Order: sequence, then C-alpha cells, then structure tokens
Amino acid sequence: MEAFASRCEDLIYTEGRLIDRREWDDWLDLYQHDAEFWVPASNGDGIDYTSDPNNEISLIYYADRSGLEDRVFRIRTGLSSASVPLARTSHLIGSVQVKELGNGDFFATSSWMTTSYKKKKTSIFAGQYEHKICQQGDGSLKIAAKKVIVVNDLIPGAMDFYSI
Repeated sequence: MEAFASRCEDLIYTEGRLIDRREWDDWLDLYQHDAEFWVPASNGDGIDYTSDPNNEISLIYYADRSGLEDRVFRIRTGLSSASVPLARTSHLIGSVQVKELGNGDFFATSSWMTTSYKKKKTSIFAGQYEHKICQQGDGSLKIAAKKVIVVNDLIPGAMDFYSI
C-alpha cells in the first residue's frame, strides 16, 4: 500500500505542475475518459457544500473528461475570452492522505493553494481536493474523479480549472 500511496501523491503533485506549465495534453492524459470533475458550490455558511451536481448548483461540473478537453480547446484557440491572456499559476499542494478502496482504486485527500497572476493582479484560491485514483490494466494510475472544494468566500473574477 505504501508504494501505491506514494504513486498517488506523485500523480496529484504532477497534476498541479502540468497545469502550471500549461502542458495540457499531458495533464488531460492523467484523467480517465469517464472521469468526473466537480467543484461544488457552498451552501452559504462556508462549511456545507452542494452534494448532488445533477440537481444542485455547482461552480464547475463535467460528467466526463470531454468537458475538460473543451476548456483546453477554448484556451488554445482563444475562444475563452475570460482566459485571454491566460493567468500564470502556481499550485501548492500538501497534506496528501491516501486510502486504499480495493480493486486497484484509491481515495486521496489533500489541501491546496493556487496563486494566480493576470493583468497585474494576484488572486489566491484555496481549498481541499478529493481524488479517486484507479490503477489501469498496464499498472499506471489515472484520475477517475476529482472534487475541488474552494474555501474562498469571494471569487475574484474568473475561476477556471487551472486556477483551482
């Protein structure tokens, strides 16, 4: 288990690094094709968050990787006006804890902070990640689901996958 925990940690750290370096293809490859990406909304008190992305408000929700692929396409082509120019980011990830779920599946939690710089303005986002990570047939690990809890009470301008 310890070796897999270390590999899961490495996957989470690699994800942040690839976003910061804008290595979009390698970043997308960390995700299974059916991977869910979800950023629930706060229920107002800053402690409870929405629990059903299909029936409650979410800040971001993609049922599979195609939503992330579309975001990357829009960034690359300039079709995302909120991302022009694209912010420079730095992800700081820590306190990673990994639990084995069985059958090659793992659940990892971590804390994160992202500093984002765009148009002479710095924004900071922070929160927790929850990753479901699955071992593939070739032994590699892929993200099967990612939930991003954002603890900011105020979202300063645009927030996208690369800033959280």
